[in-house]
Amino acid sequence: MNAPAQKPDPSRTSHYVNDALYRALIENFSDWQDDARAVTDLAVRDEFRRLLEREARLLDQLRYDDWLAMYTPECVYWVPSTPQAGDPRREISVMFDDRRRLEDRIYRMRTGFAWSQAPASRTVRLITNVEAFATARDDTRMLRSNFLVSEFWGDETRVLTGWAGHRVTRDGAGWKIEAKQVNLIDCDQSIRNPSIIL
Repeated sequence: MNAPAQKPDPSRTSHYVNDALYRALIENFSDWQDDARAVTDLAVRDEFRRLLEREARLLDQLRYDDWLAMYTPECVYWVPSTPQAGDPRREISVMFDDRRRLEDRIYRMRTGFAWSQAPASRTVRLITNVEAFATARDDTRMLRSNFLVSEFWGDETRVLTGWAGHRVTRDGAGWKIEAKQVNLIDCDQSIRNPSIIL
């Protein structure tokens, strides 16, 4: 008798990062900011604003486990290095992380041996201009927001700014982040080591 096949664990393998994921990612993050699809219900928009503000607060507080719990098990975190984002299969990204890589990144920051985060950066994130857009699926929305991250590390303060796109899916009574695209306004310049999670 054969045991039932175990579903792969996204914390241990990158099984879902394949051509289908890349195709869906490019399709989902292309031409989605359409006024005809904008969600105008203020209560719904406020729900998504609170979601993004909570994400920012958890990152500022270095509460990485709580932050990662906001994401689906098979998630993508993408920081393109070109202003038009393009195709992460063909263009270098500042970061392109799946669940396994995000957990690796968090673990490394906690070891005390991630020298770019020893000591940990102190950050304040500002999230503004939150918009929500409908998709072809009733349980999925696209969110757009502007951000400004002030980071203090060592004896230096720097500012990272841009806009983010989030693809969120319904999870029970709430929403989970399926994919996040962070678009820095200076992504094609020397931005040093962005060792913090944006």
